[in-house]
Amino acid sequence: MKTPIEKFYSACIRLAALGSVCVTLIGSRATAAAEILQLTVDGFAIPQSGREFIFPRDHGSHPEFAIEWWYITGHLTAANQSQFGFQATFFRRALVAPGAINHSASTAFGSDQIYLAHMALVNKNTGEFVFQERLNRNGWDADSATNTLDVRNGNWSLRLAPGKIGAPEVFELQGSVGADDAFTVKLIPRQPLVIFGTNGVSRKAADPSASSHYLTFPRLAAVGTLTLSETNLAVTGEAWMDHEFSSSQLGSDQVGWDWLSLQLFDGRELMAYRMRRKDGSTDPFSTVAWIDQQGQVRQTGADKFNWTVLQQWHSPKSGADYPSLVRLEATNPATGRLESFSVQPLVADQELTGKVGGVGYWEGACRVLDENKTVIGRAYMELTGYSKSLIGKF
Repeated sequence: MKTPIEKFYSACIRLAALGSVCVTLIGSRATAAAEILQLTVDGFAIPQSGREFIFPRDHGSHPEFAIEWWYITGHLTAANQSQFGFQATFFRRALVAPGAINHSASTAFGSDQIYLAHMALVNKNTGEFVFQERLNRNGWDADSATNTLDVRNGNWSLRLAPGKIGAPEVFELQGSVGADDAFTVKLIPRQPLVIFGTNGVSRKAADPSASSHYLTFPRLAAVGTLTLSETNLAVTGEAWMDHEFSSSQLGSDQVGWDWLSLQLFDGRELMAYRMRRKDGSTDPFSTVAWIDQQGQVRQTGADKFNWTVLQQWHSPKSGADYPSLVRLEATNPATGRLESFSVQPLVADQELTGKVGGVGYWEGACRVLDENKTVIGRAYMELTGYSKSLIGKF
């Protein structure tokens, strides 16, 4: 009998290997070219253009999709001016499509959903980086609501706080790393929710099934308490929150991705993802999204930006070589002007080795510099597929 971890990756590999989707043909031969890709052969949903998002429902879980994650990264400052970066990630992976019979299900534990979670904390002053992973089946120890944001893994949780209709949303995050470090943070949007992609669908590859619904709060005020070895610190700062749901995130020739979230001091934000092919080239479905001070989003394709690795860091744990200084040059669609951003990690080693979930990656707090090497913002950068290819896993 397979373990939960083996089931997790068997499902991932099965989805990637099958790759094809069920097709709904509409009308006559003339409209057959407009085939609508509805489901994977395993019966999971594929993101559809024009989806109407309804909140708070769509902040919650979408079990009809195979893959889902809620991702929070942020920068915190304590009253004593100590500075920190944090990451809190909740993953959901469906092992059985909705309506399918699960013969291995038990009354004590669910076995149709697997929940993986990561927590990380970096002390920008000392350079110390710590993280923790958890993997649980759905049930008493891990779950996610479908009608609102309420996801948990053990005593880690991310919830939409109860409030009056029409009142500003407030999210509550509770996490920890080991026995000594913990954080409780309220997150209040400073920018409105944005939806990346075209007509509600964020494409990742030529295969239409490699896509997601990608919802983001690009700038949230963060207020809370950070506990370090029984010392409580009041902290404030800013965070970024992603929520993606899909049934496939990679094309057949993509080994991983490079992702950036930039929060500039002038009030703008940028999101970039570079889908990396086996030969190291940038997939044409890569993108940069520009968010102005009013929350308006403009996206450009791979032909409108350059990603240049200026330095690398070698991990003594995984043996991977990660970019450690990156220059993003992108054409601002609002002005037509080329802008340059250098993204520099504040601590070299911010690698999550993936011993529990099996997928190692680098995710870290960074500073953003302009062409004059002036610090103009804060960022988080995610680098996947460097220690091991992600083919067959997403």
